[in-house]
Amino acid sequence: MYYELATLTTRLFVTAQATEAIQAWVQAPEARGRLLGCWYSDIGAINQILVLRGFETEAELLTERRRALLASSPFNCGELLTGLEMHSYAGFPWMEPPAPGSYGPVYEVRTYQYKTGGLQPTLDAWKAALPARNEISPCLLAMYALDGTPRFTHFWPAASLNERSAARADAVKQGVWPPKGGPDWLTSNMQSQIFMPTAISPLK
Repeated sequence: MYYELATLTTRLFVTAQATEAIQAWVQAPEARGRLLGCWYSDIGAINQILVLRGFETEAELLTERRRALLASSPFNCGELLTGLEMHSYAGFPWMEPPAPGSYGPVYEVRTYQYKTGGLQPTLDAWKAALPARNEISPCLLAMYALDGTPRFTHFWPAASLNERSAARADAVKQGVWPPKGGPDWLTSNMQSQIFMPTAISPLK
């Protein structure tokens, strides 16, 4: 599965208007792929909407990317935006695409940059460690970037911030996380944001 992760930075107080426009964009007859998640930022950089879509092929993803690039109002949000970023990803190969459902309502989205040559060791380390980590709290999706700086992004839903913090501490205490050898391939460039589902998000 291929993914597009779009970050829409908006003007103040337009989240509801923007999400309605996004819904019309992804449901248009010419649209490709399917909407997986749509969240608004709550902690970290604010006034952002994160849109995650899944595609069966890279060609389908690129067709949809061109539609946005050529549009006078991408995501039907042109007049509402102060910034727009769109990035392409491939899922970690053993992970199934997330199915619609209620997993949150708190979503931590983390992005780590890895060192040159670090993708395969990262995939191997995560594959070995993630089953035990998922017993504590599941990773909804992990995917690596196909463009820009080498990096991977992962989504961790939780019922609350306290639950998320407790799960992270428990995983470290039990010795199941971080993956053995995984941190050796990471740079110090790491980012984390907390997002909440919008009304149109299939992932709640």
